[in-house]
Amino acid sequence: MLDKLDWVHPRMEELGALLSDPNVVQDQEKWRALMREHSQLEPLDQAVTRYGKLLAGREDAQAMLGDPDMEQMAREELAQLDAQITRTEEEIRLLLLPRDPNAERNVVMEIRSGAGGEEAALFGTMLMRMYTRYAERRGWRVEIIDANMTELGGVKEAVFVIAGEGAFSRLRYESGVHRVQRVPVTESNGKRQTSTATVAVLPEAQEVDVKIDPNDLRMDVYRASGHGGQYINKTDSAVRITHLPTGMVVTCQDEKSQLKNREKAMRVLRARLYEKLQAEKDAAYAQNRRDQVGTGDRSERIRTYNFNEGRVTDHRIGKTVYTIDAFVDGDMDEIIDPLIYTDQQNQLRARTEKA
Repeated sequence: MLDKLDWVHPRMEELGALLSDPNVVQDQEKWRALMREHSQLEPLDQAVTRYGKLLAGREDAQAMLGDPDMEQMAREELAQLDAQITRTEEEIRLLLLPRDPNAERNVVMEIRSGAGGEEAALFGTMLMRMYTRYAERRGWRVEIIDANMTELGGVKEAVFVIAGEGAFSRLRYESGVHRVQRVPVTESNGKRQTSTATVAVLPEAQEVDVKIDPNDLRMDVYRASGHGGQYINKTDSAVRITHLPTGMVVTCQDEKSQLKNREKAMRVLRARLYEKLQAEKDAAYAQNRRDQVGTGDRSERIRTYNFNEGRVTDHRIGKTVYTIDAFVDGDMDEIIDPLIYTDQQNQLRARTEKA
């Protein structure tokens, strides 16, 4: 049985009172923070209420066991209630796990071609489309920051923002090396090739998270370039920002406006600096990210897309789905959901071992 849950309902009542306080409403930053806490705590509050009712129902059913006429019905009800109580306890334990402060943030995603030449770049384009389609399915917004394309339309490097509620909480597990096995369009003899691309997923940072001294920045402007379309511009609208203390360089040429390109580039720079600050606070996190992303070599991968066999395999959880066409069209939850569940179970196990 779970205990120490008597704080949940009083805190929800307190939040309700604060959110209706005119003084709090006038302080929009504080009000939004309280609203976030309320929305995050609400599922736990509902689960605790349901748990209390189930325990009360179990007591009533046990009391009927002494009545010969009601005993059989009471035992059947007890079996049902015990199963519901077990499920609700599991739900509450998950809801009590420490919440990632970045969970609800937007995502800055970076895709780079790895081993495999032109085929790796074309695979990068496929991954970019896959995440764009996934975002569309969830009602999220995608903003291109920068894209370095090949003559055949492959992605050498692409940086884009996926904005929407819970984006980071669901896409964080995409960081790493992705491997594709298929016959490339550039291959004339039908020979299958293995190529890779790396994906990095960063939580988007706000200005309050990272303070950047304007004196630490060098901004260069130049003409956008590329293979046609939005990447061609006749004015110096493209922007390259260098953060001098760290040497980080961010470019953006997607917009025709130099100002808009600068704003987008600053969003990426803040995200990279924010991640660097987090990594410095937690060396284990830094090592974990290096293990995830790796070098792009074919032997390092988190997921394989095998088009000959029509399968997608996530090597971290040993999960394989045979719906590759739907998956690369953005129907990814069949693997993302088990990744989230496995992570939650690992956290629960770690807490149990520590207790």
